[in-house]
Amino acid sequence: MLWITALAGLTASLGFVSKSENNIIAKSLNISILNNDENLFLDENDVKQFFAERKDNILGKKYRNINITGLEQALNSHPAIENAEVSENINGEIKIDITQRTPVLRVINKDGESYYIDTQTKLMPLSENYSARVLVASGEIFEPYASLYQFSVNQIKQNKTFSEASLLDDLYDVQSYISQDTTLAQLIHQIYVNEERELELFPAIGNHKIIFGEAKHISEKFNKLKLFYTQGLNKSDGWNKYSTINLKYKNLVVCTKK
Repeated sequence: MLWITALAGLTASLGFVSKSENNIIAKSLNISILNNDENLFLDENDVKQFFAERKDNILGKKYRNINITGLEQALNSHPAIENAEVSENINGEIKIDITQRTPVLRVINKDGESYYIDTQTKLMPLSENYSARVLVASGEIFEPYASLYQFSVNQIKQNKTFSEASLLDDLYDVQSYISQDTTLAQLIHQIYVNEERELELFPAIGNHKIIFGEAKHISEKFNKLKLFYTQGLNKSDGWNKYSTINLKYKNLVVCTKK
């Protein structure tokens, strides 16, 4: 009987607290952009403007009239947001924690359309607020944003038909290897797709192009390149001696002099 009485009292107490919280009026928004040291796609005013455009009048409303789940879903549909969490406290504060998306590759297709691929391998539109300093891929790339934005690069890679028709998965794989290597990340700044659908790389120093070929044996090719740079070009002062450095052939680096 004591347990039943205690449980009934607890249930009634929780019900009273829940009812009291529902009557709390939202007085302030506490907006935190968690990774704004990496990207500047959004700030606090952008989030408030986003709510204003949706006619989400949050302040001055009782909690029972605020759809917290709906606010989260709306924020998570924003093209610059990777994840958003919305909560409320007893002080009338609506807390919003936002993680921005992080682009790793900028794609410029044959029609001049430009978009990003982010760390989640998803396509991401450009922003009017901020331009990310990332590796650029251009040339014979035909994939439009509108047709593929609902698919991630991982999904494209796992689908045989998509993978054969698209180069986005190849571009992402090469970019991923470059970004994880501090030497290559400082050296390579552009990927170009030629008419044979092969990849060419352009370094930040030296007036030459690197013929990479298909996105296969990536580690082997980059190891050859780094060895050639350190044991070949540096010793012979040959950074501007060659027009092309070809990595396509197994165990060979074939260079063309200017």
